[in-house]
Amino acid sequence: MFKTVLFPIDQSREAREAADVVTNVVQKYGSRLVLLSVVEEPSPEEPSADPMVSPEVVAKLLENARNLFSQQGIQAEVLERQGKPAFTICDVADEIEANLIIMGCRGLGLTEEGATDSVTTRVINLSPCPVLIVP
Repeated sequence: MFKTVLFPIDQSREAREAADVVTNVVQKYGSRLVLLSVVEEPSPEEPSADPMVSPEVVAKLLENARNLFSQQGIQAEVLERQGKPAFTICDVADEIEANLIIMGCRGLGLTEEGATDSVTTRVINLSPCPVLIVP
């Protein structure tokens, strides 16, 4: 059913908590697991303090995630891409023919702007496959 699972990761608590669900789904269905980290290019007008723009930090994050799944007997493929997170996640899902995207939900508050700006919300709206959001 879920031959290929895409798990976009960042340094959030929500991504770490979603890892347990990813493990369960991948083991149950014998799925191929692809880990993705998206590095958003900082705009020249607004230098970013976001640590996810550092290639070293992203490489370490992906390696730690791969090791975590390896301990569970799961071989994970790793991809690192640059771009806008929601669009890149959906593009990669299409490219690898993912059957499911599993991601953590990051609450941005109850404002209308926060809801429309959420990477999670954009992925749900743009995804070429089902999206499982882990609260």
